[in-house]
Order: sequence, then C-alpha cells, then structure tokens
Amino acid sequence: MLWIAVCDDEVIECCNIAGKIRGLLKEMGISCTIRQFCSGRELIQSSDNFDIIFLDIIMNDLDGMRTAQLVREKASDKILIFISSSRKYVFEAYDVEAFQYLLKPIDEKKLKRVLQKAVLKTENHSKEFIIVSKERQKQKLFLDDIYYFEIKGRMVDIHGTDGVFTYYEQIGVLENNLQGRGFFRCHKSYLINLKYVDVYNRQEVILDNGERIVIAKRRYEEFCKEILEYMRKNGGVV
Repeated sequence: MLWIAVCDDEVIECCNIAGKIRGLLKEMGISCTIRQFCSGRELIQSSDNFDIIFLDIIMNDLDGMRTAQLVREKASDKILIFISSSRKYVFEAYDVEAFQYLLKPIDEKKLKRVLQKAVLKTENHSKEFIIVSKERQKQKLFLDDIYYFEIKGRMVDIHGTDGVFTYYEQIGVLENNLQGRGFFRCHKSYLINLKYVDVYNRQEVILDNGERIVIAKRRYEEFCKEILEYMRKNGGVV
C-alpha cells in the first residue's frame, strides 16, 4: 500500500488534488492511504511514513521549499512532487531533489504519467541493500533478504535467506543506517526485520523461518507500536 501526503494551504485545492490522485491510483489498481495537510508545519509534525509527498510551494508560514528541506533532513528517500501556479521555482526544486514539478491547474494525463513513474520508483525501494566489508572484500546484501542482525561484541552476524554472514560493525552505525527501513532493535543483541515477524509475545518473536528471538521487557511496548504501524502501512488489517 502506498502512503501519500498532499500539502496545500488552500483546503479546496488540497481536497481536489487528493481526489484526483485517489481516482487515478484506483484506475491503476493500486491501494493507497492519502493524508491531507493545510500547512508545511502540519506535514513535518506528522508521524506517518509517506512514500510520495505532493507539496504546494506558495504557502503561508512554512513554504513548500522550506518544508521540502525539512523533509529531506529527516529522510532522503521520499519522492517529492511540487505543485505550483508559478514556474519561477523550477530550478530551486532541483536543490531538494524534487521528482517532478507540476503546474496548476493539474492536467490529469500528466498527473497519471507522473504517478506511474513514482509508483515504479517506490517499488524499487524493495531493492535496497547494504554494503558490508569482510577480509578486504565488499558484499552487497539486500535488506529484504535479511531476517535479523545478531550483535556479538564488535562483530555482527547477518542471518538471511542465504545463510549467515559475519562482519565487523558498530551497532550504533548499523541502527542509524537501518532507521525507517523496517528493522527494530528488540534486544541489545538483535535487530529484526519486521517483515518476517510471524508470532510474538512478551518474551519472544518467532520469525517466518521458525527462529525465536528474545524481546527485552523494556522494549516490548515500543515493539508492539512498531509492528502494528508496520502492518498498517504494508496492507495488514489491524
């Protein structure tokens, strides 16, 4: 499921744009959740993890460009699509790596083409990977193929679909690199991929491959919030 934000300080315009996006994605057979925001500040304060963000540029208080800069500071992988009645900000859009720049009134055919390209790009996010080093060699490992990371002092065991890969890494660096990518540190020694959680209780998590991972008592409540949020954003019914 796609998570989309539409931010425009003109309420009617915001509703119209959201409606067009919803209709086009329905035609494309793509399920989505669309949130509407009437200010950049509201968008920045939202805890939702959006895949695509439509931003008006000329807004009161916090304009679209500044909002985009703040979005980029929090997450570099968001797809930003500007909507504006003026062409004068086109070159500024490059500074925040905008995916597209649409002029109002929005042409539906153009919007559909942009959405098709944006959806394709979000699908490629599932091909995210990390590069790890071992014995002077570098290895590419896709995140979708990793069940969990097991920390053993200064070494990390990566348990994945192709077996176990051991390398040196600092846990703080690893945790930061995986932030917002569907991993959760349920115990000081484990970072699990929420995608593979099958069953859980207060003591442990059972993964799809049958492995059991302990949950620290102090992390259980946060884990519950994270797994429910993950399920909600990825098509689960909760």
